[in-house]
Amino acid sequence: MRRNLISGLFVTALIFGEASFAQETADAVAPEGASEGQAQGLTDEVIASLEAKMAGQPVTSQNWMVAAANPLAVEAGAKVLRAGGSAADAMVAVQVVLGLVEPQSSGLGGGAFLVWYDAATGKLTTLDGRETAPLEADHRLFHDENGEPLKFYDAVVGGLSVGTPGTPALLEEAHRRWGRSPWPSLFQDGITLADEGFLVSPRLATLVEADAERLSRFPVTADYFLPEGEPLQQGQRLMNPDYADALRVLASEGSAGFYGGEVAAGIVSTVRGAPGNPGVLSGVDLALYQVIERDPVCAAYRAYEVCGMGPPSSGALTVGQILGMLDGYDLAAMGPEDAHTWRLIGDASRLAFADRGRYMADHDYVPMPTQGLVDPAYLSERGQLLGGEGALTEAAPGNPVFDHASNWADDVSLELPSTSHISIVDQYGNVLSMTTTIENGFGSRLMTNGFLLNNELTDFSFKTHSDGVPIANRLEPGKRPRSSMSPTIVMQDGKPVLAIGSPGGSRIIGYVAKSIIAWADWDMDVQQALSLPHLVNRFGTYDVELGTAAEGFSDPLIELGFEVNPRDLTSGLHAIAIGDVLTGGADPRREGIALGE
Repeated sequence: MRRNLISGLFVTALIFGEASFAQETADAVAPEGASEGQAQGLTDEVIASLEAKMAGQPVTSQNWMVAAANPLAVEAGAKVLRAGGSAADAMVAVQVVLGLVEPQSSGLGGGAFLVWYDAATGKLTTLDGRETAPLEADHRLFHDENGEPLKFYDAVVGGLSVGTPGTPALLEEAHRRWGRSPWPSLFQDGITLADEGFLVSPRLATLVEADAERLSRFPVTADYFLPEGEPLQQGQRLMNPDYADALRVLASEGSAGFYGGEVAAGIVSTVRGAPGNPGVLSGVDLALYQVIERDPVCAAYRAYEVCGMGPPSSGALTVGQILGMLDGYDLAAMGPEDAHTWRLIGDASRLAFADRGRYMADHDYVPMPTQGLVDPAYLSERGQLLGGEGALTEAAPGNPVFDHASNWADDVSLELPSTSHISIVDQYGNVLSMTTTIENGFGSRLMTNGFLLNNELTDFSFKTHSDGVPIANRLEPGKRPRSSMSPTIVMQDGKPVLAIGSPGGSRIIGYVAKSIIAWADWDMDVQQALSLPHLVNRFGTYDVELGTAAEGFSDPLIELGFEVNPRDLTSGLHAIAIGDVLTGGADPRREGIALGE
């Protein structure tokens, strides 16, 4: 049984910090009251959800719920659910609108991972809509004329980094399997908003201004995000007729209209004609793209099974490893106010990331010890390394059971924050958790047909070998780059009890693991768990969230032997807890909400 070991005063201090972090963040991204919200065209339900998030309160409902990163997208999904659609139907409507109003994070030009619980069969499955490397790509793609790896943004900006998009195919496959609503109807909100315009959100305006130099590199992109040379402004009405046309093609022709015809031709010509940095994506790559159904990866934690996306995602494995190593420690009794709690979580994460860097990649291309990495005996053995009183002096990869004789070198790829997450429960009991991305903010900065193209190929290791030993996550034709996206469904006694996920680059793993611990061990509701200040350790340095109560752990963590770095940690967690009622939450660091009935 979960126990509430935290006083109300401590929860308030921990969640909001001395500067009332959540309130200040929500004020920056949401209307302060009903009158302003109504003036912006927001419904009473959306305004109530925003106000609940600002107050640190979850949203509850009886029948269905959707949580995602923008109110307009959530409203589109809610409309579908209200009309009897499934979670898969609602996801299509949400994703289509997110690609318009939050284009820097996800869209038709990117990829996604989806975890699905099917109420009719009681089964979990996953769909892999990850981008693939073009057939013309090889290990030298990100090397200069001297054979040295390119600098990160020299590779990102332009056509070189663009992989074959997977999101449109994933939308269609999910609808084919689990949809109830007519396919064309799911695009109507996106088409209307693109034709008539939407108000630019504070977050989008801020990010455009910060990235203006890179966005100005390509004329089509610059014309959209920097009209007349000036960055888009908050509250400006923005129309995107090209995107509306692309959606009409998808609505009428399905994904075949994306992977062939004029849309595909526009993608290929944009990538291969990118001035200064052309890529190698071809029409053949688009025509060959396929979504892959994969078994979920599950790891035991307390009374739960924590399930998510397996390779090429490192998400479920690494989250599962962190939790599995901690399973032998009474975090509930220790509580979140004890620095040793964060020592355990931080060093478990370091050990898991060491295994991630050594072993994890697209297992269609390289053998992986997938089951060995989450074997309870292996995780218990790794967890014993945490039994000291201070930070580990070294976090080295372990030796999981591996039925293949292979030696991999440690990966050196860089994965920066962006991405978006969607959690949905429908009235039929189906549960969806999907993380969706174009990788870096604004992806490759190339725009065609009204949407941005991904830079997903930079998730591969630029180096192929280290001291003559191959790196598992090296680039190969047709391969899917390793990801940290961690769409998760937590199960108990064969039933889903939590759907959760986040954007945030490789820190996604820490955001999700910490939030599950807060919910499972510290008796926090989902909104409290998502609002909890972040402390994240991947490679030795402990990141603590700037301007929150997390900074109060800096000195204790330093005394325990950690290097500490206070910094912004802009997650975008969205979660739904499933019990007698549905309880939803949205990360106060972004613009999202949860809605339900």
